[in-house]
Amino acid sequence: MPGLTALPLIAISLLASQTAVPQERQVSVKAPTAVLTGLDFSVELEMTSGPPGAFILETADGRLLGGGDLVAGQSVTVEGLTISSASEVPVQLSWTDGGQATEVRPRVLPGWMSLLPPLVAIALALIFKEVIISLFAGVWLGALAYAGLNPIGAMARSVDRFIAPAIADGSHAAILVFSFLLGGMVGVISRSGGTHGIVQAVRPLARTRRRAQLATYLGGLAIFFDDYANTLVIGNTMRPITDRMKVSREKLAYIVDSTAAPVAAIMFVSTWAGFEISLIGDGLRAAAADPGTSPAIAAGLEAANPFAVFIHTIPYLFYPILALFMVGLVVITRRDFGPMLTAERRAARGDGVYREGAALLADTSSEALEPAEGVPLRWYNAVLPVLTVIFVVFAGLYTSGLSALGRPGTLSEVFGQSDPFASLLWGSLSGLFVAIIMAVAQRILTAKQAVDACVGGMRSMFLAAIILTLAWALGGVTEALGTGPYISTLIQDSLPPQMLPAMVFLAAAATAFATGTSWGTMAIFVPIVIPLAIAFGGAVGFEHGAQYGLLLGSTASVLAGAIFGDHCSPISDTTVLSSMASACDHMDHVRTQLPYALAVATLAVLAGSISVGYGLHPAFAYLIGTIALFLLLRFVGKRDEPLG
Repeated sequence: MPGLTALPLIAISLLASQTAVPQERQVSVKAPTAVLTGLDFSVELEMTSGPPGAFILETADGRLLGGGDLVAGQSVTVEGLTISSASEVPVQLSWTDGGQATEVRPRVLPGWMSLLPPLVAIALALIFKEVIISLFAGVWLGALAYAGLNPIGAMARSVDRFIAPAIADGSHAAILVFSFLLGGMVGVISRSGGTHGIVQAVRPLARTRRRAQLATYLGGLAIFFDDYANTLVIGNTMRPITDRMKVSREKLAYIVDSTAAPVAAIMFVSTWAGFEISLIGDGLRAAAADPGTSPAIAAGLEAANPFAVFIHTIPYLFYPILALFMVGLVVITRRDFGPMLTAERRAARGDGVYREGAALLADTSSEALEPAEGVPLRWYNAVLPVLTVIFVVFAGLYTSGLSALGRPGTLSEVFGQSDPFASLLWGSLSGLFVAIIMAVAQRILTAKQAVDACVGGMRSMFLAAIILTLAWALGGVTEALGTGPYISTLIQDSLPPQMLPAMVFLAAAATAFATGTSWGTMAIFVPIVIPLAIAFGGAVGFEHGAQYGLLLGSTASVLAGAIFGDHCSPISDTTVLSSMASACDHMDHVRTQLPYALAVATLAVLAGSISVGYGLHPAFAYLIGTIALFLLLRFVGKRDEPLG
């Protein structure tokens, strides 16, 4: 089971019997402190000294779990172990030559306990609107189960096992550094008058609230190559303009969040595409290797091009595509409903672009970020650093991908091999340098003032960094407890083939919502769903027949469900980043976006996954979905003020 091999491990020294073994065996046994009933776990054995020996692992009631051979200086990992109930503990490790047996006593927990940490964290955050305490409560609750229900041990494990490793993870550290560097860049361009210059330059064009939102929407569509870059660049760049036009921060966060991941997911030239294509390739190979797959179908699967399958899944990505349509309709019609309508009316009345008492994830009110009196307000002092970020990130993705590929290739192949995190770091650092150099060269700021502005911008990102870290730590908890695999077992029972895409969408959405990660959800489900769809007949007429749609719909449902769950989850890193880039209260963003995401998801399942599963062409599904969204806004949504 993914993640269990990384659990804190019990080290047990095994002493061989002096009468049965000529010399002492020194062996460490590393096993999880807690396991979930019915889910796989692994045990790692390492012999440091002693003669070679054959071992077996069996439960207390004699059920054989596994075995193998050990040689000094080597280690063996026994995988695929399962425990059905606490009565099977302890697990006995014994030697076939009569060496001393050892007991391994993991705490056995019911599978549903893996759901409690994320659900409790989400519930507390929604009820009390206090994200940091809620997230830490979820981490502690997971650590409590992990530490064998020891509350003091849970506190220690929360920090040393989950929070610290979350920061130490290379990709997480890159996102934090990228955010701080981009915050520093925003601080410099704000202090040098660049953001105010943009507002003045765009004012003749974005003279209405609708035009300001439309510019944000089009910008989100334009930065399609990475969702993190999209979120942070568009949110930080457009915020001064939308503030000026009295667009609520909640609406800005919604537009940013609901364009970033969807547009990156459906573009074949993006950091998402390479990841998705690799997962599809793994799933096809797993299906081909399944003993139940006929030789003819297995040969077709082995010869299949994962990129072609990915391209074919795009029409079945109902949620992300309809989500993009929904944002466009909301912007053009200027109709809202639910908490978003309340937020927009508040902003339109002039009562503030965020509610009174909101805990903003980025502090934009600091005087350190305001331009000094008499500073020239030049738009290019903001635009050129932002364009530098975009250009360097795009160039970094291309060069790193080309280097990893080792040969010329298509843009999709190159981007599929790129290093997105290094590219983000290069881009943000370059943008920061350009902002500082321009401010100092024009004598708008001294070098010391530029550095102070940079530090001020970074300081504004601190609260978001804490929330991101805790969200990642909670993700580590769900991985350690096997939340994703536990949910995935819910879809492996028999069900009508036509309902498979819809069930996959719901299961992937639940997993992404509970774990806060769309990529992690895809990594769990795609290798499971592709063989499952093929077992249901999804490979019949591969790339030709109607049954191919079952494979495409099921695979696309994983990607779409993961994005939907990620959009709704307050512990998702992209949701946090959207709140941070928009300087919005995080829970206000979640509350206002949730009704829109649920409406789109409902239509994606009914008009898309289910209808297409029973034979409807995807084009008609989009027509029905778009009309339904328009009617929803027309008859349920209301305008905050007359159209302008």
